[in-house]
Amino acid sequence: MKALPKQPAVYLFKDANGGVIYAGKAKDIRQRLIGYRNATRRKAHRKMRTLVREAASLEVLLQDSETAALLLENQLIRELRPEYNVDGAFDFLYPAIGTSFHERRLLLCFTTQPDRFDTLEMQWHGVFRPRLRAQEAFHALVELFSRVGHIEPRSRLPEAPSIKGSRLVAIRRVPTAFLDTTRRYFDGEDDALLPALFTQLLESDEARRSATDTQGLLKTLQAFFHEDTSRLRAARLMMGRPHAFVPQNERDSLFIQSRAAEAGLVPDQSQASDVPEAR
Repeated sequence: MKALPKQPAVYLFKDANGGVIYAGKAKDIRQRLIGYRNATRRKAHRKMRTLVREAASLEVLLQDSETAALLLENQLIRELRPEYNVDGAFDFLYPAIGTSFHERRLLLCFTTQPDRFDTLEMQWHGVFRPRLRAQEAFHALVELFSRVGHIEPRSRLPEAPSIKGSRLVAIRRVPTAFLDTTRRYFDGEDDALLPALFTQLLESDEARRSATDTQGLLKTLQAFFHEDTSRLRAARLMMGRPHAFVPQNERDSLFIQSRAAEAGLVPDQSQASDVPEAR
């Protein structure tokens, strides 16, 4: 441990066959590995103890900055999908939300496989993370639209694949203007969708009867705009990306790079292409 410098690095725990079982990053690699060596039996150290027990070897990839370490860690996790890494490794954690108008109906789609819905000519927004917060916002919007218009039964939905964790909704009797405001909302441009919905809901007897519930749904959407859609837009603009949709394999690195740019740091990504072979 003492031979290691006190600098940023990515470290790889490997099994007996050389396969990577965990990829991590450290601002100070010497201190991080001392932490593994001194892991106690506390619950917080359980994963550390498991990795030390399961690993046959350890590789350290020194980096010039913490940002470079973050970028390389993210790349390795997505490409190697180590057994003990979950965050960043699986596409099902990065949902997209699609919007379209089809046969005079507003279509909304929640999925992690947007390419499977090509026939519906959706405009895609996101991808978002965490998944649960995006899912809650989607369900809140569907519920509010159901009080403005009418949700179609599954039997009347356009032909689309049945994918676990995905949801396609068609709403009729919704003004076409809502398509544009909904798209701007999910692209993080503005939250004009919320007052527009509120105005429509004032005319709904059901919405007035369940005013507390309706207010909670609007607050869910407001929080999603401030915490997710507007932040994703800010990261895109910081990195000069005009297109609103960010693919799953680019979302985390976009935020890493935008935070570094905001802090005035320029990461050296020269080592990021030197990826250990997955085995």
